Amino acid sequence: MNLQTKSLFASALLFLSGVTSQAQEKNGTLYESKLLTKYETVDVSVDVSGKKKIILTITDGEGDHSFDHAMVLKAKLTGPKGTLSLNKKWQKAKTSWGKIEIGKNPDGSPLKLGKKIIKDGFGAHAHAVFEFEVPEGYTTFSATAGLAKSSRGKGSIKVYLSTKKIVPKVAQKLLSPESFKTMDDLEVTVWATSPMFYNPTNMDIDSKGRIWVAEGVNYRNFRKPIIDVKHQQGDRIMVLEDTDNDGKADSSHVFVQDKEITAPLGVAVIGNKVIVSQPPSLIMYTDVDGDAKFNPEIDKKENFLTGFTGYDHDHSLHSVTFGPDGEYYFNQGNAGFSQVTDKSGKTIRVGSSYRGGSPYLKSNTPGAVSDDGFVYVGGFACRVKPDGTGLTVIGHNFRNSYEQTVSSYGDVFQNDNDDPPACRTTWLMEYGNAGFASADGKKTWRADQRPGQDVPTAEWRQEDPGTIPSGDIYGGGAPTGIVLYENGALGEKYSGMLLSCESARSVVFGYFPKPHEAGFKLDRFDFFDSSVAKKMRNWFRPADVSVGADGAIYVADWFDPGVGGHRMADRTGSGTIYRIAPKGFKPVNPEFDLNTTEGMIAALKSPAPNVRAIGFIKLKEQGAKSIPALKELLNDKNHYFRARAVWLLAQINDEGKAAVESLLSHEDPQTRIVAYRALRREGHKFMAISNRLSADPSIAVRREVALAMRNLSLEQSKDILLKIAEQYDGKDRWYLEALGTGCAKKEKEMYQIIHAKLGSAALKWSKAFADIAWRLHPEQSLADFTTRALSKEISYDERKRALTAIGFMKSKAAAEAMLTAALTGPEDLKETAAWWIKNKNSGDWASYKLAGKLKAKEVPKKTFDISKHLTKDNGNLPTIKKLLTMKGDAKNGEKLFHSKAICFSCHKIGNKGKQLGPELTGIGKRFEASVLLDSLINPSSAISFGFEGTMIETKDGKSVTGFLISDSDPVIIKDLAGNQTSIALKNIKKREVMKTSIMPSVKNLGLSAQEVVDVLEFLKKN
Repeated sequence: MNLQTKSLFASALLFLSGVTSQAQEKNGTLYESKLLTKYETVDVSVDVSGKKKIILTITDGEGDHSFDHAMVLKAKLTGPKGTLSLNKKWQKAKTSWGKIEIGKNPDGSPLKLGKKIIKDGFGAHAHAVFEFEVPEGYTTFSATAGLAKSSRGKGSIKVYLSTKKIVPKVAQKLLSPESFKTMDDLEVTVWATSPMFYNPTNMDIDSKGRIWVAEGVNYRNFRKPIIDVKHQQGDRIMVLEDTDNDGKADSSHVFVQDKEITAPLGVAVIGNKVIVSQPPSLIMYTDVDGDAKFNPEIDKKENFLTGFTGYDHDHSLHSVTFGPDGEYYFNQGNAGFSQVTDKSGKTIRVGSSYRGGSPYLKSNTPGAVSDDGFVYVGGFACRVKPDGTGLTVIGHNFRNSYEQTVSSYGDVFQNDNDDPPACRTTWLMEYGNAGFASADGKKTWRADQRPGQDVPTAEWRQEDPGTIPSGDIYGGGAPTGIVLYENGALGEKYSGMLLSCESARSVVFGYFPKPHEAGFKLDRFDFFDSSVAKKMRNWFRPADVSVGADGAIYVADWFDPGVGGHRMADRTGSGTIYRIAPKGFKPVNPEFDLNTTEGMIAALKSPAPNVRAIGFIKLKEQGAKSIPALKELLNDKNHYFRARAVWLLAQINDEGKAAVESLLSHEDPQTRIVAYRALRREGHKFMAISNRLSADPSIAVRREVALAMRNLSLEQSKDILLKIAEQYDGKDRWYLEALGTGCAKKEKEMYQIIHAKLGSAALKWSKAFADIAWRLHPEQSLADFTTRALSKEISYDERKRALTAIGFMKSKAAAEAMLTAALTGPEDLKETAAWWIKNKNSGDWASYKLAGKLKAKEVPKKTFDISKHLTKDNGNLPTIKKLLTMKGDAKNGEKLFHSKAICFSCHKIGNKGKQLGPELTGIGKRFEASVLLDSLINPSSAISFGFEGTMIETKDGKSVTGFLISDSDPVIIKDLAGNQTSIALKNIKKREVMKTSIMPSVKNLGLSAQEVVDVLEFLKKN
């Protein structure tokens, strides 16, 4: 057969076995099979003359994704030079699960064609990609490909041969509305789904009801995820619209695709301004012509603010919210050191010791002082004026608050997370320190966890002066978007509902925050979850929740079997937006004429927070003409509308301010608070009003006055602060912290003033004064606190609190007092006092060298020797998909967890195990079984943030391996026995983050397939 005949024959085969066209060849596709199901195979023969490289791609299809087992038999190149087998001859190859098996199916069983065993071939889980060189003298690629016997007839695949990487069309994945549970009077519908958009990280809703979606297709690219959707020109901001008002989006287009955008975590639409949260900047696009499409020749792009950190990191810059005061609110996670200068030249500097989770995060700077004279730590929240001036930190020391929501009264609510079971939702009191790291940012909470403290107490430093109460702590999770529902289609019943997405638990939590004493009470319930889903319930990963212009609730689903800053396993990039509304709801997006005051007021009343911005801006621009309508709004039956009017009236003119001032006598404390906040921001009669309200009957009103004293001098604020201190009842922690915040930078002087009025002999202190002294803890209180700590006349709790106050002092006298307590103090406090000496020996008290004077030196715990438990690599384990078909025994899994599997040596479940690695309580609710198995078999594939192993070699030849718990000077590292070692930076010769997990694979522990499945079953039930 001559070459021409061979070519014709190959083309005929190609026609019979697949699909090829000139258009496909132009796109690099040489061959595409039909969808193969059950045990179908295809014989592939393709002319590759003149090609230098070919790519064999096997995608999973539309069947059960757990059984997409592919096999490729007798793959070869033929031509004038003869025959070249391609078995193991690829340049590059990768598979989505497990590894490529030579001569075997993906589960390790023999390759078969019919009943005949074939040794010349390889098996892999779809999606799989193989790249081959085509040497000169070879003109035809041929192979038999199809579903392996190990697929059990349940999977489906497609086979492609191409010269370029291809993005095959695949069925998008989502959970049906019937998979969800919500309130009985509400219904769930699918509003939009992929391919209208992919991988939603955040969304916002404009006045036309369009949903703007920030995509994260390029999320964690350094982990090289296998995903079919490619955005090589940068990630996108998409605009989705329901043009015919039938309750489903029917239009989707790109607002902007920008190479500067990589997995942005926020998008905000405020009028014609589109603000994208993309480290290092808040990028502001101005849609000049209003067509919702960014055209660089017409529209504008600027870095509104810059200097943030966390590129391609979950703990980075988050979305902007327009506040009721007309300012922009946003927050940044604790990924790195942020130094941001506003348009007036004012700079904030925020850092901590954390620098993990990403190869781009290589440095951090704790303890830097901002231009306002304060040290801010870790994650932080800000507000800034729309002109870019007035940048103000309103709270800090978070781990990673994904988003914030601001009520019409100006109250900020947020969620925050960590790997141990201490995720939380809370009210963010102004200037609040959330407590995740030490006050200077140099030490993690793990480094400062005191004897007897549980994780929630230690993580949020609830026994430390200077931190706000923790709010609702609900356990392990990964909280994301949050919004306050003030008005809309759901009706009065749901007014004031706070909604917080919990992506790890596949639920949107609901709260009705109630003012309680000086804070808020937060009682949690499940508002929307996938608990009734028959399959893939844990694939629902709510990334954001928003209130629509039509008053409905919208929830964006990221959709993935796992969650967190590690990887993504859904290669389709699927995402869905669900709508939650009253049954039979017909969407109506109210239209308003912004050329009229009535239209502006209508916009201000919008259920969607950033739509209200349009009305606010126009009413403020209109000035005095807006006053009558705003005064009328003060009488509206909706109290949120009334609060929105208050902010505007205070900003327009003296008549407006007078109307707001009259509300300072209102019977409702929350109304008095919003009036005070609005007038304070304008500086209107500030001291006179503050003095008046410092005696207000409401503890919450007095709290606001205390906070307002923070930035004033001692002379200006002392009388008011003393009055507020006199009214403290010794019970409310929010009030105490507000008082302490007001005394900032003048603690010594205020302590003297308050002591003179409220103090007494040390052992006669009232509960209220003891609390105030503890919160302020100036050096001149040392003698009294020492007396209290060493006394047997007061309770253990009072003595321990006195010891804490001493521990927060920096002087040598304080250190020596602590040593006295450790050596001769009450027996029940000696251990805690000794802990303080050892802990601060690598901090404020390092130069005093007192640790060596402790009578009983702690004997180092013996390091757990993992090597004794390791066996020869058990490479015969079945694939993950095969393991998922096996039935596990949870009771045996629990025994294995605490024995052969040695999980207990690092991990805790409930009260058992060690707190070295991430706590696993509740892990079964956070991750799909496939992800848990992957972590057991391939522990290095996704190491939890903060648990990257580190090896340090000192200049004197010593080596320490473990987890960093403080990355400053000195570095503190905890080994696998729990021993902490402090190493001065000057003594470190070499330091490197381990690329592999400290945790061994179950393959290296000799676990059988059944034992692995048993451990999995135990984890699933916990």
